[in-house]
Amino acid sequence: MQDIILELDSVSKSFDGKKILNNFSLGINRNEFITLLGPSGCGKSTTLRIIGGFERPDEGRVLFDGRDITGLSPDKRNVNTVFQKYSLFPHMNVEENIAFGLQLKKKSREYIRDKVRYALKLVNMEGYEKRSPTSLSGGQQQRVAIARAIVNEPQVLLLDEPLGALDLKLRQGMQRELIKIKKEVGITFVYVTHDQEEALTMSDRIIVMNKGIIQQIGSSKSIYDEPQNAFVADFIGESNIIDGIMRRDCLVEIQGAKIPCVDVGFGKDELVDVVIRPEDLVLVEEEEGYLKGMVISTIFKGAYYEIKVRVGEYEWMVQSVNPAPVGTMKGLTILPDNIQIMHKPHSADAEVSKEND
Repeated sequence: MQDIILELDSVSKSFDGKKILNNFSLGINRNEFITLLGPSGCGKSTTLRIIGGFERPDEGRVLFDGRDITGLSPDKRNVNTVFQKYSLFPHMNVEENIAFGLQLKKKSREYIRDKVRYALKLVNMEGYEKRSPTSLSGGQQQRVAIARAIVNEPQVLLLDEPLGALDLKLRQGMQRELIKIKKEVGITFVYVTHDQEEALTMSDRIIVMNKGIIQQIGSSKSIYDEPQNAFVADFIGESNIIDGIMRRDCLVEIQGAKIPCVDVGFGKDELVDVVIRPEDLVLVEEEEGYLKGMVISTIFKGAYYEIKVRVGEYEWMVQSVNPAPVGTMKGLTILPDNIQIMHKPHSADAEVSKEND
């Protein structure tokens, strides 16, 4: 049985007449790392601010351990927030910044000293107690901000795109640190990002959002391998998304080629969206492929080559460890298990562009 610590019940929120969240409901389990993922303006930061008490929903409730906390101010909730701007006090050293919340709670000097020491060890910042925040790197400031939040022992830690200002290497390092911290302290993490790689790396569950509506909830693997609609497939990783026709169960027609798949339950000759990941396509000799086209670009990406093959008016993206010379004709083939078939969306909210960059 799941142990839900935090619940949003039919929450709606509008700003200037524009609805940001629309009847949004979500249960968050105790001690899980959950990520709200989506493009700018999808409502993920508004959701976080409502959980933290910085915004009040127009409709709906926020429940903490079954208790309605919708009307409580941030300081009355057992929740701490780490923002992208770390907001460290420049006139205080690292130790004083971390201790600030505990001092407001009138904790003893010995208690504060022990807690600060523990928090610094947790974020690998021992020895930085007397340093000014302005003398620290961005990654070090982030660690101090996290230590300041953790030291208050919140049951839920909210993180609003906290790694956005860091370079790639620092960001990847902090991702590993956050996973370690979550395991050691047993806090529920609610993380907001538009960066799919962050979400896939750290999360127990990902909530993919678009226009204030949940598009899909699942583990990193299930979201990536089994996207429920074209929006999710397009937003999570690279995807080829193209129109198809389900001629019958387990047989889809793409660009005039009938290709075996594993999907069933669609109507005969139903128009569908077909999603194929670039790493699942295999380049073969022209006569061996389901589809045939010309290589129009080959770019070395380090671990693989990104190859574009034009078939008719569509440009297929392929990821392969082997290069393909521009101008050569190639065939494209794929295993049935690696084809995702989706119903056409019934609303504009689920639509995504199928045009290539």
